[in-house]
Amino acid sequence: MEPKQWWKETVVYQIYPRSFQDSNGDGIGDLKGIVSRLDYLQQLGIGAIWLSPVCKSPQDDYGYDISDYQDIDPMFGSLEDMEALIDEAAKRNIRIIMDLVLNHTSDEHPWFQQAKKGKDNPYYDYYVWRDGIEGTPPNDLGSTFGGSAWEWVPEMGQYYLHLFSVKQPDLNWTNPKVRQEMYNMINWWIGKGVGGFRLDVIDLIGKVPDAKITGNGPLLHEYIQELSRETFQKGNELLTVGETWGATPDIAKLYSNPDGSEFSMVFQFEHISLDEQEGKGKWDLKPLDLMELKTVLSKWQTELKGEAWNSLFWNNHDLPRIVSRWGNDGEFRVESAKMLATLLHGMQGTPYIYQGEELGMTNVQYEIEEYRDIELLRLYRERIEKGYAEQDVMDSIYAKGRDNARTPMQWNDSKHAGFTTGEPWIKVNPNYTDIHAAENVNNPNSIFHYYRQLIQLRKDYKVIVYGDYTLIFPEHSDVFAYKRTLHDKQIIVVCNFRGYKVELPLQEQMAESAKLLLANYSDHLAHNELRPYEARMYLMET
Repeated sequence: MEPKQWWKETVVYQIYPRSFQDSNGDGIGDLKGIVSRLDYLQQLGIGAIWLSPVCKSPQDDYGYDISDYQDIDPMFGSLEDMEALIDEAAKRNIRIIMDLVLNHTSDEHPWFQQAKKGKDNPYYDYYVWRDGIEGTPPNDLGSTFGGSAWEWVPEMGQYYLHLFSVKQPDLNWTNPKVRQEMYNMINWWIGKGVGGFRLDVIDLIGKVPDAKITGNGPLLHEYIQELSRETFQKGNELLTVGETWGATPDIAKLYSNPDGSEFSMVFQFEHISLDEQEGKGKWDLKPLDLMELKTVLSKWQTELKGEAWNSLFWNNHDLPRIVSRWGNDGEFRVESAKMLATLLHGMQGTPYIYQGEELGMTNVQYEIEEYRDIELLRLYRERIEKGYAEQDVMDSIYAKGRDNARTPMQWNDSKHAGFTTGEPWIKVNPNYTDIHAAENVNNPNSIFHYYRQLIQLRKDYKVIVYGDYTLIFPEHSDVFAYKRTLHDKQIIVVCNFRGYKVELPLQEQMAESAKLLLANYSDHLAHNELRPYEARMYLMET
């Protein structure tokens, strides 16, 4: 069996602070607001909070452009508020996982301000500079947010690299001084009592821009192993998770080797790309193929077994709401939200819940001027300029825009969903009067209480945490089913991905002693029929 570690047996809850709970009426969520909701999270049963960035930032990319790694942005509160959050969460056996951006800083960071003063400045080599001619970048490397990844600085007569926004200059990890600055900062936060770190786009720190290598550069794992030795391995069993868009199972085995030399686990995104047209980007949509989803998720379950650790997620701050994406956010919203949760939480790995997922919060359809996301707004401008039909552009935004995840948390049916007494920084989803936490907490059959049960089952049955995974009915075009096996216990999970009834010959998989642990319908039919989006979890003991 896998060695036991707390982060394998817990469930992590991601908070996007700007949209979670506002405590002072300025329309922006803050740290004191999070503290006020810790009892809610304790009731849910989670063991850690992944906190999207709260460090000081001009907010060009909503906190992923850091100008001071060792201070809190005033919009979220103070360093004292952060220390209070760590302490109050600890009283409820909840650890705080910080989100750190080590690939780049804000252009307003003092290091970059110094770097622009000249090549003889000690901070010049903290960033990636190249000679060139104005209007002719060093190469055609592109920014994730559109346009060239190179920005001309007239007073320097040089370009700097920014793989994201022009206000996010990339750090030069070949410089040992940069690496040491990062280690000192991380150890300072460990000293504050944080429980771990999520490392944003960490697979880019080994970039070789002249060769147009961005992810998985030749020195990447050397850098990460040094980072781990100098920081994470000095902490008290920290949870560390790297965001790695380019990871394969073999690469993930390096990142999350059980010897602890790199991270606890990584976020890989292969399953998240399955509704994109092949060879195109996330905005070019195609229907999800369930057979592909089964293949991809099963591959990660089986190939990492014993050699690495999975992270399990449907949603995050960059992704649309899963119930709208691959479920049914109309007639079967509750059933499909529970089904998707069942499928994920029965697998091996650490599950992550994104704020509002446990309520079945949905995507939104706003007017373009009501959106706030830098990536989404740039896409709109670029595609309209290229002659795309506006409705097609908006359909892509409705389906995939990051603001789907960033609308305010829906706490109750009062004005602005109980998120703020002021004017929210982004419009609240109009369906908050029907979908909100107060109703969910008071309704024993709600999605919230279903998530509570899933979290408790993970605590009660180690087979869910550590068991072997086997896909069953691999050729079934409507059902995703699998079993988990550990010693004398077996869990069977069966999920109907469709909005209609399907026949399912489960009898040969089931022992007479099979016990139904959880189901998303309150009355239970015969084993061989599943209703729309029906999900069941069985326990068998031999």
